[in-house]
Amino acid sequence: MRIGICAPSTPFTREDADRVIALAAEHHPAVELVFDDQCFIEQGHFAGSDAQRLEALVRLANDPGFDAIWFVRGGYGACRIAADAVAAMKTPARKKTYLGYSDQGNLLAALYKAGVGWPAHGPMPADIRRAGGEAAVLRALGWLAKGDTAALEPNLVKGRRYAAFNLMTLAMLAPTPLMPDLSGHVLMVEEVSEYLYAFDRAMFSVTTGLKGAALSGLMLGRVSDIPENDRPFGSDEEAIAQHWCAKNGIAYLGRADIGHDSGNRIVPFGMIG
Repeated sequence: MRIGICAPSTPFTREDADRVIALAAEHHPAVELVFDDQCFIEQGHFAGSDAQRLEALVRLANDPGFDAIWFVRGGYGACRIAADAVAAMKTPARKKTYLGYSDQGNLLAALYKAGVGWPAHGPMPADIRRAGGEAAVLRALGWLAKGDTAALEPNLVKGRRYAAFNLMTLAMLAPTPLMPDLSGHVLMVEEVSEYLYAFDRAMFSVTTGLKGAALSGLMLGRVSDIPENDRPFGSDEEAIAQHWCAKNGIAYLGRADIGHDSGNRIVPFGMIG
């Protein structure tokens, strides 16, 4: 199996790429990881210009020699190229799995809306930097290479449709043409490094916007590294999610095992077979 790795948002380092390659060689010797040179370009905030990031993604996606595309990390930038990237994808791109999370939710959404390949929310190579990050990388490789079901979010039920996003990313992309139809889906959301009032605002935006989408329900992943505000918000993240779900007629289905951490599990978009 060959996995192409690109950076639609922010850059990676060759040292961290070498760590991921060594880990894969030890545990999955039949898997070849190909980090595109574009991953290591630094241009301000981004891993190269919009044109460079777009070219690398489209080239790897359209290359029949790759079985999957693994987004190297999040940050910001995928929304700037997502629509153009999907529009340029040809038949080989439709036969691939695409894996990432955080800012890459923009691409997962666009791919899913266009019916291109099999997008999934899950660990990325950059997770090697986290405490316990090797386990996250191996979880992703086990699923990509062998379809390891132990890597999947444990609440997934066969015959139901799912999608998963970072909440703030979803709140930003929901009013745009990148947004797929989530009717009949269980939506899982997670968040990191946001004040609870900002989490509340994003949950208001998302649940209100999806009120008419006939979601099957919403599950809340981990909300981590919450900054301390100058005054207590007065309720926690789960109470906030329950409040906005109730207000908008969306079934709250409990907690999900996803988040910006090394425990992040995989959620394939669409029907679970």
